[in-house]
Amino acid sequence: MSPTGPASISKVSSVITGELKSKIDRVWDAFWSGGISNPLEVIEQITYLLFIRRLDDIQTLAEKKARITKTEVGNPVFLPGQADLRWSQLKNTSPEVMHKTIADEVFPFLRALGDGSTYSEHMKDARFTIPAPALLSKVVDMLDDIPMADRDTNGDLYEYLLSKIASAGVNGQFRTPRHIIDLMVKMTAPQPADEICDPACGTAGFLVTASEYVRDNHGAALLDSVQRQHFHQSMFHGYDFDSTMLRIGSMNMLLHGIESPDIRYRDSLSEGAATDADKYTLILANPPFAGSLDYESTAKDLQRVVKTKKTELLFLALFLKLLKPGGRAAVIVPDGVLFGSSKAHKDLRRILVEDQKLDAVVKLPSGVFRPYAGVSTAILFFTKTNSGGTDDVWFYDVRADGFSLDDKRNPVEANDLPDVLSRWLNLSKPDSPEKERARTEQSFLVPKADIVAQGYDLSVNRYKEIVHDEVEHRAPSAIIADIEILEEEIAKGLAELKAMLS
Repeated sequence: MSPTGPASISKVSSVITGELKSKIDRVWDAFWSGGISNPLEVIEQITYLLFIRRLDDIQTLAEKKARITKTEVGNPVFLPGQADLRWSQLKNTSPEVMHKTIADEVFPFLRALGDGSTYSEHMKDARFTIPAPALLSKVVDMLDDIPMADRDTNGDLYEYLLSKIASAGVNGQFRTPRHIIDLMVKMTAPQPADEICDPACGTAGFLVTASEYVRDNHGAALLDSVQRQHFHQSMFHGYDFDSTMLRIGSMNMLLHGIESPDIRYRDSLSEGAATDADKYTLILANPPFAGSLDYESTAKDLQRVVKTKKTELLFLALFLKLLKPGGRAAVIVPDGVLFGSSKAHKDLRRILVEDQKLDAVVKLPSGVFRPYAGVSTAILFFTKTNSGGTDDVWFYDVRADGFSLDDKRNPVEANDLPDVLSRWLNLSKPDSPEKERARTEQSFLVPKADIVAQGYDLSVNRYKEIVHDEVEHRAPSAIIADIEILEEEIAKGLAELKAMLS
């Protein structure tokens, strides 16, 4: 476990404020008034422009190196005669020329580009949809003002853009709340040698946060050239079957300083995932769990593990397949996974408890994913062993996550997440108070035997004990005496009322 303290759960990246934030807000508004109202499309178009600028920066660096070493530019992005496609020239042209050049020349160039980066692979079907030269010019001016050499600024810029998806109330299903991601990453404590996968990666929030955790906690390890190469090329893996998400997720990783992450198109539940069996040491995911699949389209080996059409169960079976023995996972599941009564539900829970090592069940409040979904969820933490190992399962009943649990999700003081992390990190200590906690508290340990006796039910309420307030019981004679006094007072009151009326 990393020595990360509980206070660090509240750490967020230095969110951009002031002038830069207001510039992005103005550009965002300009997109909307210019006829592009889908937040994903806005971010996608800005993403393309960021990539165009990045390509020019790469070429400029290569040219500088060539001048110093008095050699030719190695692997140039732009060939002679393509200078007009470079950001440094485009930004100084008139809005009309800029718009025409990007639409007619730059985008065909990007679609044909093979610079070897993950991002370029996802450009094959890229479309330029900014309708007006004036709007394009505004966006280019804003992006040109941002010091892109600073990884923190790049990351914060993109995080702010992605937060717009949620605040616009569209496609919010693609974003797991950042503070929940932070908790899951800190509880699993990624190590420099890990191979980390999110098989339903969306905007790559889990992978980005894991990369930042490794930088913050294991910076010295990244000074080693082999380790650094692993960090940039083979540590982070994400799959999605939405091409827009792949572009946005890839750019999110690039802007957070991961040069060549493995972000690929894949329907994770299809037969194609078989090649990655026993490959990863850590899985972090919030898979889609609002649907069912046809048997025909689902990998047969997953169906052999758990015969079902429910995506949430199939994803859990997939995670077990993808993990190396000894690999660990932190995944969000709907409550039904914890107590569902179907054979598939019970079989999967039995596998987690009996064949693998179920470490923890962290119950989340039902408002965490509002306003997009009111479904109740939990985070499952487990380790793949293929030989059992579950002794005690740690349960925590989160009642507050620092935000109101209505559709507005405004910040509030009540927040159990620092306590979740603190208690979890203490759990492995020999003198941990967790081992002595009563089941009336927010967290407690449940022996495997109790879980087996309950038919592998994993809902926290199955094991939680409720404290009943003690009531003082009075002697019957005292109660009768009070009743007699009350009767006398009522009779007296009635007599006075009659006298007044007569």
